Amino acid sequence: MPSLSDSAPLGAWQFASLALLVAAAVAGTVYLVRKHRASDGGLPDAVFWDGFAGVAIVAPAVLLPSLVSPWTGLMLAAVAVTTAAASYRWTPRLFRWQEARRTARGAAAADAAAADRHRAALARWQRYELDPAFCIDFPAMSDPARPETAAMLKAMKAAERLRHGACPDGQAPGGYSTAVDRLEQALAEAERAAGALQVSAEGAR
Repeated sequence: MPSLSDSAPLGAWQFASLALLVAAAVAGTVYLVRKHRASDGGLPDAVFWDGFAGVAIVAPAVLLPSLVSPWTGLMLAAVAVTTAAASYRWTPRLFRWQEARRTARGAAAADAAAADRHRAALARWQRYELDPAFCIDFPAMSDPARPETAAMLKAMKAAERLRHGACPDGQAPGGYSTAVDRLEQALAEAERAAGALQVSAEGAR
C-alpha cells in the first residue's frame, strides 16, 4: 500500500488553486491585522483573531499538500512568505488611497451643500444691484470704495473661482465651502455697514 509520500504530485490546476487560496488568505490577514492595529489602536483581541483566522486557513493549505509532495509544500510556503511581504509593504499605500477617497467624498458633499448657500448669497446680493428700491436705499452695497463692500466683492470672486472645483496651488480640497463661509460673513458685514442687515434678515424670513 503506497504511503502519502509516494503519491503523485498535485496537478497544475490543484497547485494553482491552493496558491491562490494561500495568497488571498495571507493578503487578507495582513490587511486586517494592520487595519485593526491602525484604526483600533492595536486592539489585542481583533489582531489576535485576525491572525488566528489566517493561520487556520494557510497552515492546512501548506502542510497537507507537503505530505503528498514536499516540493509543493515548499512552493506554497514561498507563496505565503512572498505575499505577506508584499502585502505588508503595500497596505499603507492602500490605506492612504482609501483615506483620500473618503476625504474626497466628504469634500464633494460639503461642496454640494456650499453650492446651495452660494446661490442664496448671490441672490441676496443681487437685490442690491437689480432692485431699484434697494439701489436707492442702500447705495453703499454697490460702492467698492467702502472697505466692507470691497471685502465682500473679493470674497465673491474667490468663491466663484472655486465654484467648479478649481483649487489653487497650495489650497486644500474643500476650499470652496470655506470660501462660501467667508462670502456669507463678508456679505453680512457689508449689509451691517450699509444699514441693510435688518432688511436682509426680514427678507430671509
